[in-house]
Amino acid sequence: MTANPTATELAVESVTLTAGARHLVREVSLTARPGEVVGLVGPNGSGKSSLLRAVYRVLRPDAGCVRVDGADAWSLPVRRLARTLAAVVQDPGADLDLTVRQVVALGRSPHKRLLDGDTTEDARLVESALESVDAAGLADRPFDRLSGGERQRVLIARALAQQPSLLVLDEPTNHLDIRHRLAVLGILRRLPATVLVALHDLNLAAYYCDRLYVLNDGEVTASGTPAAVLTPDLLAEVYGVAAEVAVHPRTGAPQVTFLPGEPAPATRPVDGRRPRTR
Repeated sequence: MTANPTATELAVESVTLTAGARHLVREVSLTARPGEVVGLVGPNGSGKSSLLRAVYRVLRPDAGCVRVDGADAWSLPVRRLARTLAAVVQDPGADLDLTVRQVVALGRSPHKRLLDGDTTEDARLVESALESVDAAGLADRPFDRLSGGERQRVLIARALAQQPSLLVLDEPTNHLDIRHRLAVLGILRRLPATVLVALHDLNLAAYYCDRLYVLNDGEVTASGTPAAVLTPDLLAEVYGVAAEVAVHPRTGAPQVTFLPGEPAPATRPVDGRRPRTR
């Protein structure tokens, strides 16, 4: 990874999020340096989506702070933040009664005044974003009639058209076939932006991310390079599964092979603490 001076630095500082008496996230800190691709991994319910919502300003932290280039993200004007940060979420809400091209063009809104029309440059950026996710052929189709995978690619195109310097994505490859998963993650790797992405597929995370943060029960269990983080002990402790981890001879990335039917080995807590009891 080469630092990109035009990208944004993200710092999550001791963020806690609660829902009633339940902690969604407890004192989580992470950094994403300019130009890095940082992955969030962990089991279902570990707090990944909740933490991302705090970053893109849907869930206000009960404690702690989210900083974008040193400024409190929750204190920035909405329009100013939208020129910096784009988000691709798991549940985009109600169906949009728009064509695909119109949906992607919404990504240009933060860069315009209220009554400004689309420019030639806007149109170029929209077409480029559609082509990059292999969705140019969908441009004139109604968005609400697309398959789940097609919608996901269009929403990623909208975020790309926004030209953010910080891109936050929550499981962006969930509905995609293998070819489009690789294509989308390859785009993220090449962007002149900082990327924070939640992923379930550990092998994809190992290949495409510079660093990983592992969340479990709303806390950071481990962080570091994929090679340092993805170990059999961690996978047993966090996921409760047996696995082998080796360096792939062609990619050079850690490759996780799960061992179905084998019990997870007893391990020491990967963060050096006693296991939490419920």
